Amino acid sequence: MNIDPTMMAIILAAAVATYLTRAGGYLVISRFKALPPRVDAALNAVPAAVLTTLVAPAFYAGGPEVKIAMVIGLLAGLRFSLIPMLLCGWGAAIVLRHVI
Repeated sequence: MNIDPTMMAIILAAAVATYLTRAGGYLVISRFKALPPRVDAALNAVPAAVLTTLVAPAFYAGGPEVKIAMVIGLLAGLRFSLIPMLLCGWGAAIVLRHVI
């Protein structure tokens, strides 16, 4: 097995950067006795921002079956919890890829 030293350096650098980002964020936040309202609001917006960065490119780059499956998943998410929503979206994508 031949290990590429450049690839190992990239993986190691990414691991260190990820660790420092997470540890640094924790250290900064832990210095506050109470979070300012703006910081709290910004931290509460992070999950929606991450979800948007994952879903939006797939929606715009995908074909009609992807768009329909995502809308079905969205509608299922308004009624059901996470796992049923994912199953509805995935099931719709599988069926629509064979139909369309």
